[in-house]
Amino acid sequence: MDIDEARAAVEALGEINIPAELRDHLALFVRLERKVLREYDEDICNIFDKLLASVIAANEGNPGEEAAGDPTNEQGIPTTQSATADAFRDAIELIDSLSLDRAQIIVRAFTTFFHLANLSEENYRVETLRKRESRVSIDSAVDPVNELTVAYRQMIDEVGEDKANELLARLEFHPVFTAHPTEARRKAVEGKIRRISRLLAERPRLGGSDLMENERHLLQEIDALLRTSPVAPKKPTPVEEADTIIDIFDNTLFDTIPMVYRRFDDWILGDKAGTVPPVCPAFFHPGSWIGTDRDGNPNVTAKVSRQVAAKFATHMVSTLANKCRRVGRNLTLEAKYTKPTDELLNLWNHQVEMSEVLTDRAMTISASEPHRAVMLVMAARLDATVARNADTMYNSAEEFLGDLRVVQRSLAASGAVRAAYGPVQTIIWQTETFGFHMVETEFRQHSVVHTRALDDIREHGIHGELAPMTREVLDTFRALGSIQKRFGIKAARRYIISFTKSAQNVADVYELAQLAFAHPEDVPVVDVIPLFEQLEDLENCVDVLDDMLAIPAVQRRLEQSGRRLEVMLGYSDSSKDAGPTTATLALHSAQARIAAWAERNDIDLVLMHGRGGAVGRGGGPANRAVLAQPAGSVNCFFKPTEQGEVIFARYGNPALAQRHVESVAAATLLNSAPSVERTNTQTTERFADMAARLNDVAHNTYLDLLNTPDFTPWFSTVTPLTEVGLLPIGSRPAKRGLGAKSLDDLRTIPWVFSWSQARINLAAWYGLGSACEALGDLELLQQAYAEWPLFSTFIDNIEMSIAKTDFRIAKMYLALGDRDDLATKVFEEMQLTRKWTLAITGSTWPLEKRRVLGRAVRVRNPFVDALSLAQVRALREVRMNQDELSEEAKAEYMSLILATVTGVSAGLQNTG
Repeated sequence: MDIDEARAAVEALGEINIPAELRDHLALFVRLERKVLREYDEDICNIFDKLLASVIAANEGNPGEEAAGDPTNEQGIPTTQSATADAFRDAIELIDSLSLDRAQIIVRAFTTFFHLANLSEENYRVETLRKRESRVSIDSAVDPVNELTVAYRQMIDEVGEDKANELLARLEFHPVFTAHPTEARRKAVEGKIRRISRLLAERPRLGGSDLMENERHLLQEIDALLRTSPVAPKKPTPVEEADTIIDIFDNTLFDTIPMVYRRFDDWILGDKAGTVPPVCPAFFHPGSWIGTDRDGNPNVTAKVSRQVAAKFATHMVSTLANKCRRVGRNLTLEAKYTKPTDELLNLWNHQVEMSEVLTDRAMTISASEPHRAVMLVMAARLDATVARNADTMYNSAEEFLGDLRVVQRSLAASGAVRAAYGPVQTIIWQTETFGFHMVETEFRQHSVVHTRALDDIREHGIHGELAPMTREVLDTFRALGSIQKRFGIKAARRYIISFTKSAQNVADVYELAQLAFAHPEDVPVVDVIPLFEQLEDLENCVDVLDDMLAIPAVQRRLEQSGRRLEVMLGYSDSSKDAGPTTATLALHSAQARIAAWAERNDIDLVLMHGRGGAVGRGGGPANRAVLAQPAGSVNCFFKPTEQGEVIFARYGNPALAQRHVESVAAATLLNSAPSVERTNTQTTERFADMAARLNDVAHNTYLDLLNTPDFTPWFSTVTPLTEVGLLPIGSRPAKRGLGAKSLDDLRTIPWVFSWSQARINLAAWYGLGSACEALGDLELLQQAYAEWPLFSTFIDNIEMSIAKTDFRIAKMYLALGDRDDLATKVFEEMQLTRKWTLAITGSTWPLEKRRVLGRAVRVRNPFVDALSLAQVRALREVRMNQDELSEEAKAEYMSLILATVTGVSAGLQNTG
C-alpha cells in the first residue's frame, strides 16, 4: 500500500456510519494528530498512516467471525490468502520493520488518538443529554432525562406518596473510591485531556479568529500529549493516590452533587423550588479505601492512613471556607429590609464572645448586613479549623451545619427565602454530603493477618517483643481512633475483613481494637464488615452472619446503630475463583439469602458490592445491576467500589457525573418498587433450573482450565502479566504478599487486566459457551434474556466484553506459549461463547443493536489492533530471546510494552 492509498483510507474514517457529531469529532482529531505528527517527523506520519490503513483494511467486513477458522503459522499469524489477511500481515511486517525508538513514537501516536476518541465519545454523550433535556417541556409530570424524577413518580404510583417519601428519605448512594491499579493513565496526561475536553466543548460557539485560536490550542495540547511519556516515572505513594479523589472532588463532585439535589427539587417542587425547604435529601456519601486499604499493600501504614485522612479533611474544610466566604459576601441584605431573628443575633453575640478580632473585621465590611457578617465569621472559623486554632475552630461539621441552619432560618423568617433556600441551602447540602472529612475512609485487612497478630500477642504479651506486623496492626486501630477523634465518627469507623471465613474473624478485630488502647474509653467506634469473596465463603455466609450475632461487641454496636449492619460481597475473587457464570449466580443467591436473613433478624442491611470496571470483576452499567438485585437486598442503599479508570469515566465530566449519580440513585430507589421486586423474584424462580444447569457446566469447564497442570506459568507467558505488575500505576503490588506462589495468591486485577490486554477477556466469559452448548435450548435462553433482569444484564456485559476481543490477535498471544492443549481450550471456548451470545441477543456481530456504542467500538478496534500487534511482537521478542538480549535492549522492549499496555487500556476503556 503506497502512502496516497494509506492517506485515503485514513480520511475515509470521516465517512463511518456513526452519528454525525461523533464522526466529525473523530475526523477532526485524526486531522489534528496527523498535522502534529507531520510537524514532528514526516516519515513518522507516513508510518502512522500506513499502519492505520492496514489495520482498517484488516477489519473490513466481519473478520473476527471469519478469522476463527483461519490457518496460522507457529507465531499465530494467519496464512490465508485474502484481502483482510493480507492487510493484517502488512501491519505486522510494518511493525516488525520499525526500530524500537520509532515503534515507541507510533505507540504514543495511537495512544494519543484513544484519549482523543474517548473525549469525542464523552462530548457526544454530553451533547446528546443536553439536546434531550432541551426537548422536555417544563409542564411534563417528569423529566425523562432525570431518571430520579421518573423513579420517584413511579414509586408514588405504586406505593403512594407517603411511602415514596419514606423511601426517598432512606435513599443513599455511597460509592467507595479505591486505589486499585487499573487506571493506567498517568495524572500528567489527565490534565491535558481535561484541557482538550474544554477546548472541544467550546468549538460549536466559535467562528473566525476565535475558532482558529481554539485549533491552535488544540494542536498545542495534542503535541504535548504526544511528547509526554504515557508511563509515569514512578509508582505513586498512597498519599499521592489521594490526589485522584481530590481532583475529582474539585472538578466535579463538590458542585455537581448539590446540582443533582437541586434538579430533583426543581422538577418536584416546580415554581416553589428554591423558596421552600428542599425535598431531596443529601443522599450521596462517598467513601474511600485510599491510604487505608492495607490488604497486601505494605505501603499503607498507620502513619499513611493518618496523613491521607488529614489531607482529605484539610482540603475539604478549606473548600467549605472558600464557599462560605463567597456565599457570605453575596448576602448583602440590609437589616432594615431583612430583619435578623433573635436566634441569628444570639449567634452573632456568641461569635463576638469567641473572637472580637474576627467579628470586628466582619463588621467593618458588613456593618448593616448581619447575615453577611455572621457568614464571614463562620468562614474565618473554618480557616481556624484548618489551622487547628482551638479558640475559634469548629469542633465538627455538625456544629458548622447548626450555624448554617440558623442563618437559613433567619433569612426565611425575614422573607428572603430565595437566599435561604438558594445559596445557603447549597452549602448545607455540600456539608451534609461531604462533612469535614470529604470521604468516609474504610480500613481493610486480611483475616489471616489478624489471626497471626493475636497469636503473637498471646505468646509474647501486649507489651512484649511483638512482630513488626503485629505492632502495625495495633497501630492501625490507633490511627483509626485518632482520625475519628479529630475528624468525627463518619471519617473512620468501618473496618473490612478480607477473606472472612468465620465469625471468629469478626471477633478477632473487636479484640484487637480493645488491645490497642490502654483505656476502654479511648477505644473508637468500629463497624466490622465481613467480606465474603470466594465461592465457599458465599455459600456459607449466612451461617457466619448467624454466629456474628452472638458476639457481644456486635450486639452492642447493633444497639447503637439502630441494628444497621454492613456486609461486603467480593465480585473479583469470586469470579477468579469460580468463573464468571458461577460467580454471578452465587453472588445473586448470596444476596437473596442475606436479605432473608436480615429480615428474620430485624437487621437494617447494607450490602457493599466489591465491583471493578471490567466484566470479569462485576463491571458494567451500575443502574442495571442495581435493578437486577434480589428483593430486599438493596434497601434504598447502594454501596459499590469505584475503581481505576471507572472513577475518571463516571465522575471526570460534570454532566456525565450528574447523569451517573441520578441514574444510580433512581435504580436504588426503584429497586424497592413492588413491580421490580416481583419481577426479580418471579424470574429468578422461573429460570432457576436453567441457571443451575448452566452453572454446573460453566463451573466445571472453568475449573478444568485452571486445574490443568502448569496453567499459571502458561498464563503468565501468553499475557503481559509480568509486565502489568511493573506498571507504575498504583501503590499496590500485584500479589497479596502472604506467600503468593500460584494463581490463588494473584490479585484478580492483574488476572483480568492481563487477559484484556491479550484481547481475549477470558475472565469475563470463560465457561458460558460450553454451558449454553450443553443446555442446547436457544429458545429458553432467549426467553430468559428477555424476561430475567439478572441474565439479560449478564449477557449484555459479556457481549460488551466479546466486542473487544479479536480472534486473530488472540491466536498470536496464545502462540507465545508452548501448550497447544491450553490454547485450544481457550480458543474453542471463545468461539462457543461468541456463537451463543450472538444467538441469544439475536445479533450478527457484538453490540450490533447498540447503535452508537457498537459502531464506536468497531471504529476503535483497528487502532487497538495496531497497539496489540506492537505489544505481542515485543512480548515475543522478549519471551523467545531472553538470553540473547542485552540489559539495555530488554529495558527498551519493556518500555515499549508498558507504553502499549497504557494505550490498549485507553482503547478498551473498562479493562480492570
